[in-house]
Amino acid sequence: MKVHEYQAKALLREFGVAVPKGDVADTPAQAKEIAQRLGGRTVVKAQVHAGGRGKGGGIKLADDPAGAEAAAKQILGMMLKTPQTPPEGIKVRTVLVEEASAIDRELYLSMTLDRGRSTHVVMASQAGGMDIEDVAAKTPEKIVREWTHPAIGLTDFQARRLAFGLGLAGDQFRQGVALIKALFALYLAKDCSLAEINPLVVTKDGRVFALDAKLDFDDNALFRHKELVELRDVHEEAPLDVEASKYGLNYIKLDGNVGCMVNGAGLAMATMDIVKIAGGEPANFLDVGGGASPEQIENAFRIISSDPSVKAIFINVFGGILRVDRLAEGIIAAVRKLGLTLPVVLRAEGTNVELGKKMLAESGLALTMADDMGDGARKAVAFAKGQK
Repeated sequence: MKVHEYQAKALLREFGVAVPKGDVADTPAQAKEIAQRLGGRTVVKAQVHAGGRGKGGGIKLADDPAGAEAAAKQILGMMLKTPQTPPEGIKVRTVLVEEASAIDRELYLSMTLDRGRSTHVVMASQAGGMDIEDVAAKTPEKIVREWTHPAIGLTDFQARRLAFGLGLAGDQFRQGVALIKALFALYLAKDCSLAEINPLVVTKDGRVFALDAKLDFDDNALFRHKELVELRDVHEEAPLDVEASKYGLNYIKLDGNVGCMVNGAGLAMATMDIVKIAGGEPANFLDVGGGASPEQIENAFRIISSDPSVKAIFINVFGGILRVDRLAEGIIAAVRKLGLTLPVVLRAEGTNVELGKKMLAESGLALTMADDMGDGARKAVAFAKGQK
């Protein structure tokens, strides 16, 4: 789950990470009032779940409260387009109004899980304000990395080594060490999958603080954090993704025309691969989970079929926890209730597979059975292309 910059900064403040003074507004009048409270120059920043906002016109500098109000009028309601948004952009509903900072240097700091080493990694670089992917690809030596011990966490000497790597000295070094340790405490306490500050700035008057902040949270840990769930902004998510989450379905919209319904994330990835090998393009990733109920299967069908780009549905299930007869029950109920007219190809193996296939054969529904994954993918792709 992602949150807005202003929400991330509120969490950073709780853990003692220094951030600029500011507040959020959803009207130009509120932006003006906040700028008056802050005094002096301010920055008005669009709040959307995407980077590159400045290049898209979503960040503007204001010299006075009237300028902040004018900037908010321009930004609020706009369809902001960046390399990280959908082609049509994202509508801006709120702005963050912050004090402007006299920046001396821009740095980079982040922490995430290194799956290869099965532990957390903290990364720091003096090349802040840039796409860290480009820095990693072209000048990897500019990134300092510290891998933490799973039980001990980030040690003091590692925090100091990272601060040295950022080129900090004197009082700025002490500020940097404290900030790194505080951010890591937040990262662990809130079950983050990513905590990123880009840029981390050093101001001309010697302060070190997070000018921008991005926090992503592990969805599987949200049951421990009701306070984070309340921060979710469904306007920033694809409507079908939001609908799927209501029923415990793992769904991601893609650009193809073959709808995929699968149980298990690994099998879902393999299914998408084999659809591509068969010459097609998957329209979605949809994992109904190991113990899907007939109701979940029905909702999965409804969500897939409501995507106008889907021309055929490929169901690829291994019946372990989800028995094939239970799957068949859900398919029959869903197709009848929804009046589904799309071609449906089914490949199923596992527990009660013969019973499940018998139920489907006797249902009278126009379902196409597949012998294996490859056969199912080829048939689904052919249907999607209008072939028999």
